[in-house]
Amino acid sequence: MIDLHMHSTFSDGTLTPEALAKLAGGFGLKAIALTDHDGMAGITRFLAACEAEGVRGISGVEISAQMSKGTMHILGYFVDHTDKELDGALARIRSGRETRNKEILEKLNALGCSLDWDEVRSLTEEEVVGRPHFAMAMLARGYVVDKMDAFERYLAKGKPAYAERFRLDPEASIAAIRKAGGVPVLAHPSTLGLSEKALYKALGEYREMGLQGLEVYYSEHTPQMEQTYVRMARELDLAMSGGSDFHGDVNPRIRMGIGFGRLRVPDELVADLEARRG
Repeated sequence: MIDLHMHSTFSDGTLTPEALAKLAGGFGLKAIALTDHDGMAGITRFLAACEAEGVRGISGVEISAQMSKGTMHILGYFVDHTDKELDGALARIRSGRETRNKEILEKLNALGCSLDWDEVRSLTEEEVVGRPHFAMAMLARGYVVDKMDAFERYLAKGKPAYAERFRLDPEASIAAIRKAGGVPVLAHPSTLGLSEKALYKALGEYREMGLQGLEVYYSEHTPQMEQTYVRMARELDLAMSGGSDFHGDVNPRIRMGIGFGRLRVPDELVADLEARRG
């Protein structure tokens, strides 16, 4: 069993790269990928920890791509995490996150959820602060009953404290991953908010831009969705991927390797992904 989608304290997860590797080793996972949001700072530590635990570690990243409607993330597997061009593109996205965080803070205060930046910033040991950290601060103050409540009422797209930020367009995101020797894969396709027909058409267009794979297996995918995405991947000659999107305590219902309980990502997907590198 493998898990090719998880986050550490270097983005919006609550476990360090070392803790992720140790947990994966305890679960008996054969391969895991660290796919932190818009950054690769944790990969060196992650790969070393995976080697120590006897688990295959795969360098990855999850890029937030621009889309007029819905949410689009592109996973990059086997990326060279020392690539300066990709790191520069990610830094530009992260700078947009900083502007967005200020706007979220202002909106929350205007909505009566009084927070200051220091208390939000104190909830992570790393540089990246994201919406989960705002949710944690809101929970600590008693403004919400749990972290999911924070998103459902305030922080999710379309909610009153949500704020947009700079993102690369899909073509630039795909190109940045490929130039760094990686394999670009569309994450959780259902979040694009497209009909089945429109998604198929979009995948064909992204494939022409260099997209190499599709995240078929995912914690929130139903069996019917998996079947649909398997068919699309095969018809469009896209590699299949899968993972839990594990964040640790941010969403404790999602467990590494098994998601909500039924997730099973086939081991053999790694070989096909690796064969499409660069």
